[in-house]
Parts: sequence; structure tokens; C-alpha cells
Amino acid sequence: MQRKDFIKNSALLAVAISTSGFIRFDGKRYVGDCETTSDVLGPFYRPDSPLRNNFVIQGEKGEPIELSGKIKHEDCTTPYQNAKVELWHCDHNGLYDNESPDFKYRGTVYSDEEGNYSFKTILPVPYGEGNNYRPAHFHLMISAEGYQPLVTQLYFVGDPWIGKDEMASSPTAKRRILEVKNLKDGSKKVAFDISMSKKLAADPAIFHRLEGIYIEEKEAGKAKELFKKDNQLWFKSNGMPFGQNLEYVSNNTFIIPGIPPKYNFSFVFEFMPSGAVKMMEVFQDEKGEKQVIVSIKKQ
Repeated sequence: MQRKDFIKNSALLAVAISTSGFIRFDGKRYVGDCETTSDVLGPFYRPDSPLRNNFVIQGEKGEPIELSGKIKHEDCTTPYQNAKVELWHCDHNGLYDNESPDFKYRGTVYSDEEGNYSFKTILPVPYGEGNNYRPAHFHLMISAEGYQPLVTQLYFVGDPWIGKDEMASSPTAKRRILEVKNLKDGSKKVAFDISMSKKLAADPAIFHRLEGIYIEEKEAGKAKELFKKDNQLWFKSNGMPFGQNLEYVSNNTFIIPGIPPKYNFSFVFEFMPSGAVKMMEVFQDEKGEKQVIVSIKKQ
């Protein structure tokens, strides 16, 4: 999938923003003590990135930068040791390494006994076309036993595209727009601390019933897949190299973490007497009209 196709055709995914940590919506804005908000996974996540914290590639362009911080428990204070931290981002041309065995600008580390993590890499750049650009950003996925995995993105102060990007300009992203510090050696540094959060989880037994290939009723050739990874349900559609994690709400209903309320987006499942499973993607379009896409799991 090309970046421009994702930006152009995946509007609902591209505006997904949610919250985790001690945070709530008071009707006008998000408030909290130490909120760590989540962001859309994006279409370019690759699992099993190599264990390393240095992404610098000799001979390739890019401004050197270090990302560091602490992983903390939900009390916002106690360090979390051995949390898995995955980082990925584009190169200096705005391209992601989606296929090569080198996993360029992708890697995994584990937090130390003080909760510390760090990466040495290059500063990503904005990418897109025309007036439709995504601001420069890091992608992070943090997995810690006892907590809901956290997927988020980090942006940078002064990026002119932040105000035009619904994800980056959302109130929930305010603390994820980081100041880039210039060091004496000519490199740069940003810091970001993360507080984990427990969330409601679906009964693991339900995953087995929901996993499989689904075919749209109105477009017989369009297949979608649901699968389990890291105790979460994931959704994969045409053009997505890996997939999008889903969050359980209740009553056979899942959401993409953080779709803004105006879209009212959800995945609702119905178990049919025949043994088939019906998946209904329910959402409001830009006109505020309710839309339902129905797919049936193959037997």
C-alpha cells in the first residue's frame, strides 16, 4: 500500500485518537493527572522488529536524534521494569521499510529496572502530497504484563503540519507534541514518559469464535481477516500489511482505539443460529448519516 493511498482512502483510520492512563473527557476537553494518550496504529506496523536501540545507518541522510523516557505503572510514579517498547518511523524521504529483512528504522527494547528506555535514530520527516501531509512522527507500541498494550505517536513542536492533522492537533495529543532539544555535538534529543493503564478485556474464549476470514455481503470479492495477537483482536483489510488492533467495549462490540466520537465507529458481532458469525462495521459518515458494512465469516 502506498502512503498516499492510505492517507486518501483510510479517513476513519487516519483520524483515530483515544486515551489511556488517568484521563477522562469532561464534555469539552480531556483532563487527567498523567495521561498517556494513544493514537492510530497506522498501516505500516511490522511485528518482530529486531532487539536494538540504535537505528542509525551509515551513509544514509537524516538528523541524529535520541528518544528516551520512562515506563511507569498506572500510579504514574512506580517504574515498570521489562516493558516491551517498539519504535518505528519513516526515513529521511518519508518512506517506511515495510518488507526488507533489515527492518530499517524499526526496533525493540525493554525498559530497565528504573523504567528507562532509549533509542538513537534520525528525526522523521512529514510525508504526503499537495495539502494532505502527515506531520513528522514516531510510532510507539508498549506492551507490559497486566496492562492494555499502548499504541501511540509522538510529534514535534514547530511542525507546520500539526495544525492541519486531526490526530496531531487533537487535545489528546497535546502532551505528545515534544520539544526537540539541540545538543552540543549537533545531535538532537526528545523525552517522553509513559504511564500504563488497565482496560476492560474480552474473554479470551471469544477470540477463537471471531477469528477468521469475513466476506462482505455487498462486495463478494472483498475479504477481511480477524486474528489474535498479544491477547488482542486485530482487524486486517485489503492493503494493510499487518492490521489494526481492536479494543473490547462490551456486548460483542469492539472499537478501533480512539475513533473520535463524531464517527461513532464500532465492530458489532452477531452469532447466527447456523454457526456463522456476522460482523457489522457501524459508523457515521461525514454527513452524520449512519452506515453499516456487513460481512460474514467463512465456515
